[in-house]
Amino acid sequence: MYKIIGFPRTRAMRVMWLLEELGEAYDIDPALPQSDAARAVNPSGKVPILMEGDTAITESVAICTYLADKHGRFTFPAGTLDRAKQDSFTQFGVDVLEGALWTAAKNTFINPEDKRAPAVKDVCRYEFARGLETLEARLGDGPYVMGETFTIADIIIGHCSGWAVAAKFDLPKEGPVYDYFKGLRNRPAFKAMMARVNEGT
Repeated sequence: MYKIIGFPRTRAMRVMWLLEELGEAYDIDPALPQSDAARAVNPSGKVPILMEGDTAITESVAICTYLADKHGRFTFPAGTLDRAKQDSFTQFGVDVLEGALWTAAKNTFINPEDKRAPAVKDVCRYEFARGLETLEARLGDGPYVMGETFTIADIIIGHCSGWAVAAKFDLPKEGPVYDYFKGLRNRPAFKAMMARVNEGT
């Protein structure tokens, strides 16, 4: 059984979602970021952390990549053009969509008050909206970014859509990106993950 260290309403959701897709059992230690429990295994204090035996794996994208590669599912083989395209979508999700959301969060409640620049949040909303335009342009016939194949890139991008709702960033109310996000939310594994998140376990 896998063990996740990290409060569920964080990027831990990405790892939980993937483990639900894989059908793998997992326990959660709902440690908050910067808590003693998190710092004990990750000097940065960031969550999530996946414990594989005595080894701590940090950073949600690295964790998801490891699990997908290990189980041979929800990813294309390394060294293939499909994997390169998949990785480009993953990196887009992190750099563009998450980048805007994370910068806004740091300047809302994460950084010390005297280290925040509230005005930057308008720039973040602009960059996020531009990112969604790029996503729409890159989406093919779907239903996923890699066509018929659901991958961890969808998990990263899909998680950003939920984060956007919590951060009060605008999302499309119709069109291809709306349909894409709706399809992700309708996956049984996503619903199972959200049930555990709402339970707080």
